Amino acid sequence: MLRCHARRGVSVVAVQVALLASSGAVSAQSSDTALPPVTVEAPQATRPKPIARPTRQRSVVASRPTRPVAGNVSASAPTQNKRATAGAARDGLNQAPAGQTATTIDRSQFDNRPAFSVSDVLRDSPGISIKQGNGPRDFGISIRGSNARNGFGIRNLVIFDDGFPVTQPDGLSRSDLIDPHAYGAIDVIRGPSSALYGNYATGGALNFRTRPGGSIDGVEYGVDGGSYGYLNNYLAAGKKVGNFEGSLFASDTRGDGYIGNSWFNTQTVNFLGTLKATPGDRFTVKIINNDLSARLPIRSSLNQYYQNPFQQGCATGVSAAVGCGTVTLNNNGFNATTGTDKETAVQAGLGRNDRRTIVGGRWEHDFDNTTIWRNQFVFDDRSISQPTGATSAIGDFPSYNFMSDVTKRGEILGLESTGFFGAFYNTLTASSDTRNVMPGGNATLGWLSSNLYSETTNYGVRAREELKLTSSLTAIAGIGWETTLLKGINTAYAYAGSTGITTTTLTSADRQFQNAAPEVALLYNLNNEWLFRGRVATGYGTPQVSNLFVLPTGLSGNNTQLQTQKNLGYDLGFDWTPNNTLKLSATGFYEFFRNEIVSQATPINGISYTFNAPRSEHRGIELAADWKFHPGWRLMAAYTYLDEVYTEYVENITNGAVFSFNRAGNKIPGISPNELTARVGYDEFAGPLAGLGGFVEFQWKDSFYMDNANLLKAPGYELVNVNVHYKTDLVSDTFRSLNLFLEVRNVFDRTYVASANNIANTITVAGLQNPASVLANTTGSIYAGSPRAFVAGMKVAFK
Repeated sequence: MLRCHARRGVSVVAVQVALLASSGAVSAQSSDTALPPVTVEAPQATRPKPIARPTRQRSVVASRPTRPVAGNVSASAPTQNKRATAGAARDGLNQAPAGQTATTIDRSQFDNRPAFSVSDVLRDSPGISIKQGNGPRDFGISIRGSNARNGFGIRNLVIFDDGFPVTQPDGLSRSDLIDPHAYGAIDVIRGPSSALYGNYATGGALNFRTRPGGSIDGVEYGVDGGSYGYLNNYLAAGKKVGNFEGSLFASDTRGDGYIGNSWFNTQTVNFLGTLKATPGDRFTVKIINNDLSARLPIRSSLNQYYQNPFQQGCATGVSAAVGCGTVTLNNNGFNATTGTDKETAVQAGLGRNDRRTIVGGRWEHDFDNTTIWRNQFVFDDRSISQPTGATSAIGDFPSYNFMSDVTKRGEILGLESTGFFGAFYNTLTASSDTRNVMPGGNATLGWLSSNLYSETTNYGVRAREELKLTSSLTAIAGIGWETTLLKGINTAYAYAGSTGITTTTLTSADRQFQNAAPEVALLYNLNNEWLFRGRVATGYGTPQVSNLFVLPTGLSGNNTQLQTQKNLGYDLGFDWTPNNTLKLSATGFYEFFRNEIVSQATPINGISYTFNAPRSEHRGIELAADWKFHPGWRLMAAYTYLDEVYTEYVENITNGAVFSFNRAGNKIPGISPNELTARVGYDEFAGPLAGLGGFVEFQWKDSFYMDNANLLKAPGYELVNVNVHYKTDLVSDTFRSLNLFLEVRNVFDRTYVASANNIANTITVAGLQNPASVLANTTGSIYAGSPRAFVAGMKVAFK
């Protein structure tokens, strides 16, 4: 039975309705879900396509080779050699920049399934790996293994929503606010990209594109429901009226969860509106709000996972079944002088109560038919209350992000060119507390464990030039320069005696980092079938202020020696499109890291320790295919091979004395070497069964190491999902269409590891590394994936 944990959903829906009402009078956001060719209104002159953060949604690109971006096949540039008009140039702002190794996931790939989270859609891109995070829609997203070595959230890539940044200045992104039903397409940009996206883009970038109001052209209501009390009610509304185009999405999602203590209740609102105030001025507004109330299980050890993967029978620590995770809480909330109590997640009331609010505005001005100036401002506030273990993180993290850039199209020595120059500034200042959790349930807060005052500021400039050397060959060069300022004061509190005599320890940091990131790329269109691409690019990512004050034990201390991680990457690949039924893409890459930032679990649940590995190498292959091999039939596949190793890293482990271990040649933990998503489907397009379809999907993730010594592996898995769907147009003055779908996930009910955080190696007093049998008891690592689940859905479109 579904538990309804009603919280702020009513007020969120009220905001949505109010925004919808206000959008009825207006419209001009040029975007498209299926990325079709553009019909252009301006007849003669051409306007530039800004190269930096994308802002629109069509796929025509000015003055460079173009290749249609379809399905899940990588495309660095589309196929036609044609000059774009001013309108077409503006409409092409929101696709991946030329020269990048990129994939566009179109809505048609997930519109006929109950897409609950980013995990359901991003697997269609090669290079992507997903692991369950701390919440229902909280996932660790990796591009080429970028986030696999991180303990929580999303790092080492930059995320945008309609070109507005949703990665905060400290480099943290979270996917809680992403409901796939809201989006028309997702761009996955792979490989080091700091020349264009700045700090933290060592792995690449993601841009989620909401559906434009004109394509919705009315109201759509949908509902998904299924196993473990899952229910998602969502609404999309949009219209294009005169010079304004607006779209609004809202959803209310809740469920009991399949692991003990994992119920959730979350509401999301996403609004995009664009007003064409004059022929040369466009104003865009973006609003996102997400409220989350969820309970969290305790991450298991590998042995606990095998014993009790779904944490059943874990009501209390005293009566807990075998394999239940527990936390040790101090009875007086500050030290162990009055005793401790071992409690389960249910008993302690562990969970998250978070809010995320993003408000952004953009002004685009055309100086003439060759020059566009853009200014964008974003306010992003993250408010958290997260009792995830023996402590609770509490704080508010408001940030401000401003960017301005100019793009100009023209000629250099008679060659068509598109030049870009921009500057940016973003900052985040916060004061956050870590408080002890007391026994008694409902995550009762005890005394203060630590306070962190932090300031993070990034500012810099970036430039880029695209030059069409011949009708078939395009060269791209870019560079970014950035200064990052990190300031922090961490105050750790210790208590003695039954009355709690307080001792404070202050650790401060004032760090400044300067980084530059050049890149060059070549695109060669051999003919209409073959596109070859090569790229050399760099990335960088500074530590987060909070990383500077956590020791390997999980306690507060001095870790301020952390350095910027940097990577240099080489990409070589091709796209082959021999006809309209077959698209193949292949990319090989080799990346060299210095001071790679790696995180691992600590003995304190929910707390990660961060360190630099001096040198490492990442190499791999990415393959994608989209083959319509027979009328109505379609095969899609995305495969990634990763081989990532330390080439210089000596790890020091303390047990009385300090012992050193050389990790050179070892695999970087958390990296699965092989991942594959493949789908075979059929859709009937004519006759009495028109609109009926289905597919079978196969997912494979290989086993991977969990520790630096490569002693313990998390098991791999294979999953099969089956989907049946039906869509029909309705003959009615009110209704436009009806979609129905049923999906069975994990058909064979496999028990598998959905997430495994890296764990620390330990040693004996004699300095010998403990074997895998000991490491398998290290807690704070694993969440199991969902057992077999049934999900059905319905969506009705109104005129």
